[in-house]
Amino acid sequence: MPLIVGYMLSAILLILITTFTPPLWAAPSPPDREPVMGIVARMEAAYAQVEAYRAKTEVSEYREGRLVAKKRFLYTFKKPNHVRIDMEFPYPGMILVYPDEDEKVAVKPGGWAGFLKLHLSLDSALLRSSAGQHIDQTDVGLLIRSMAHSLTDRRRGEIWAGEEGGQMVIQVLSEDHFLAGVVTLYRFYIDMSRWLPAGVEEFTPDGVPKRKVTFRDLRILGNVSDRIFRIDGEDSNDGQSGR
Repeated sequence: MPLIVGYMLSAILLILITTFTPPLWAAPSPPDREPVMGIVARMEAAYAQVEAYRAKTEVSEYREGRLVAKKRFLYTFKKPNHVRIDMEFPYPGMILVYPDEDEKVAVKPGGWAGFLKLHLSLDSALLRSSAGQHIDQTDVGLLIRSMAHSLTDRRRGEIWAGEEGGQMVIQVLSEDHFLAGVVTLYRFYIDMSRWLPAGVEEFTPDGVPKRKVTFRDLRILGNVSDRIFRIDGEDSNDGQSGR
């Protein structure tokens, strides 16, 4: 049993998305016809049309500028607050679902430990992250709202923006999205074909990397069954159409 507990603790601590991350970078300011807050407005309008989505997500975490962990998972979200995480690496088969019937986080490990099922509160020590972010704070809708605050009332530095590889990139120094009293340099990546977030990087004010989160193959879904948000429900690919 100690081995199982240790496995669960390390696995869960390594998964939880915690999110959003950037380098010291100075691109040209956005053109007058597309002011930064106009970009945010387009993102808000685009997200308002989304009921559910799924994205292949990759998270890189750094400590003192050195890469210490990388994970990949399939992230599924349905409004207003349903979250499912299917781990691919480094713990394939592990599933996290929120909320369960008791408004908790249901966790099912993969492989031989799949008989175990945990139901944890949002503030459980097993789910706590260094970024101060909970699993119910991982939706790209919240990222868009946090981005708006970073560019306005919580901004602590200059705004830089430009295009890079077909994406709009906005960088700003602001109050951290989840940690009180911390200032973070954010670099937001925006998919200009959908006007939805494509990723975010996070740095200390002097440019030391902390995290990088990338959303790949983001699909807007329709007809998503609530059963996939149950720990013993459908597979995350079942009962879904998308584009």
